[in-house]
Amino acid sequence: MNKKVIIETNFKELGPVKRGKVRDVYDLGKNLLIVSSDRISAFDVILPNGIPNKGFVLNQVSRFWFDKTSDIISNHLITTDFNEFPEVCKPYRETLEGRSMLVKKARPLPVECIVRGYLSGSGLKEYQKTGMVSGIRLPEGLLESSRIEQPIFTPSTKAEIGEHDENITFEKMQEVIGPELALKVKDISINIYKRAVEVALTKGIIIADTKFEFGMDEGGRLILIDEALTPDSSRFWPLEGYAPGRGQESYDKQFVRDYLLSINWETLPKVPELPEEVVRKTSDIYMKAYNLFVNQ
Repeated sequence: MNKKVIIETNFKELGPVKRGKVRDVYDLGKNLLIVSSDRISAFDVILPNGIPNKGFVLNQVSRFWFDKTSDIISNHLITTDFNEFPEVCKPYRETLEGRSMLVKKARPLPVECIVRGYLSGSGLKEYQKTGMVSGIRLPEGLLESSRIEQPIFTPSTKAEIGEHDENITFEKMQEVIGPELALKVKDISINIYKRAVEVALTKGIIIADTKFEFGMDEGGRLILIDEALTPDSSRFWPLEGYAPGRGQESYDKQFVRDYLLSINWETLPKVPELPEEVVRKTSDIYMKAYNLFVNQ
């Protein structure tokens, strides 16, 4: 585990870095090196603070789920073992070890694939307005955090940094990537979610929803890419104490979202720094997710 908080990396010897909201990506020729930083984003905005151990947790939890779901669909992971990284990476062991993975190259699909088993977040807001989520009609009378009888697939656009993803209908997704591929991605997403739900329940965790990304590898095969079932891409709720009709305790970044909402952050002149107590609590929450899934 890396003690030092890593906001960003700049390994010039590895070539130019492509920076996402959280990950720094280096093109090593045949493969990519993905470094999970300690950056945190909320409401599609990157916050100034880093969260201790966050990159380590994202990397290790993704590795856990890539392994658990590889029989459903292949993924881009080659290794998280630093000793198997190319020689060019070796001078950066202190930063890379634990928070990075060597992956296959892939062409990302231009959509995000969200599966919801419970009503929360943007899905809840849309349901309260229309009775639907991404064009899917749900039963009347559902409450915040209500379980949805069968998980629903609710894709979204993939926005640039600083812009908001928007929920779209499955029909719109079919227009974007084609009907056959859209159906395949939908079925795989739901199957991965169902597998993850089974595993998580044995650890006392509800996975309320999660987001996947897919790409086409260099052989033209569909694979799972980016991250998998992390506290950044999912809502994790303790099974003990769960009750619909309210927000739930969570082991994900909802704690940060709730803090920002409590200070009306959108009215402030700039994106606020998180107080030290919020940073510490967020780090503790991420480590809890790691310990529940990986370290048990």
